Amino acid sequence: MSYACFSVTIADRIAHVRFNRPDKANSMIPEFWGEFPAAIDKISKGGEARVIVISAEGKHFTAGMDISVFMQGGLDGDSRNPQVSAEAFRRKILSLQNTFSCLERARQPVLAAIQGGAIGAGVDLATACDCRYASADAFFSVQETAIGMTADVGTFPRLMRLIPEGWARQMAYTAERLPAAKAKEIGLVNEVYPTHEALLDGVMGVARQIAAHSPLAVAGCKAMANYARDHATQDALDYIAVWNAAMLRPEDIKESYIAKSEKRAPVFDALKPFED
Repeated sequence: MSYACFSVTIADRIAHVRFNRPDKANSMIPEFWGEFPAAIDKISKGGEARVIVISAEGKHFTAGMDISVFMQGGLDGDSRNPQVSAEAFRRKILSLQNTFSCLERARQPVLAAIQGGAIGAGVDLATACDCRYASADAFFSVQETAIGMTADVGTFPRLMRLIPEGWARQMAYTAERLPAAKAKEIGLVNEVYPTHEALLDGVMGVARQIAAHSPLAVAGCKAMANYARDHATQDALDYIAVWNAAMLRPEDIKESYIAKSEKRAPVFDALKPFED
C-alpha cells in the first residue's frame, strides 16, 4: 500500500516506516494523521514484524504539523455557536492524539531514529515511541508555544515522564531547541550517533537484537513496561504474575537454551495476526 507521507517495508522481521517528504521537512499534512495510525495498527495486527523503526529522509526528522492541518481544523470557530465549535474542535484534537497513541498501542517496540529537527508534533511522535536515538545534529523543540498555542497532541503527559520536570517545562515555556547531546544527558534519547548514516545503522542493529528474541516475550515486556509506568508497583507486580500465568511459553524458553547450546539463532513462532 502506498502512503502520502511515508513508505513502509518489512524485511528480516523489522518494519521500517520512513518519512519521505524531505523537500517539505517531512511535515505532517492532513493525510498523515489518518494514514499513520492505520499503517502502525496494520503492522501491529499482522504480527509479521517483531519491531518497528521510524526514520526520515532528508535534513530533518519532521517539522511537525503542516499548516494545512490548521486550516482544516476549524480554528476560527463560529461566533454564533462558540460551545458547539469548541466541542467539535475537541473531537478534532482527540483524533490527532490517536495518531501517536497508536505507537504505544502497538504490540511491537517502536524505535525512532531522529536526525535534524523533531519539532512540534515531532516531539509528540518521538515521545510515544519506546526508544529514541539521534544523530549529533538532532534537536527537539516544543514549537507550539512560539506560534501562540499550547501543545495538545501528547507533549505534556509523555515528555514529563521521560525527562526531569524542569526541563520539560523549560522546553514548553521557551520553545527553545534542545540539542541531541543535552537530550541524551537528561534521558530523552538512548544514544547519539555522529552522522545520519551511523544513526540508521545503529538503530537497525538494536532492531535486529530485538527481532532475534521471542516475539511473545518482547510483546510482554512492552505491555508490562506500559502498565508499570501508569500503575502502582503492587498492581504492576500482580499484572505481570497474571500475564505470565497465561502467556509464559515453555517452548520459547526451551528453544532459547537449545539454540544457545547449539550456537545457532533461535527460531520462534510469530505473533498471531488478528482483526478488530
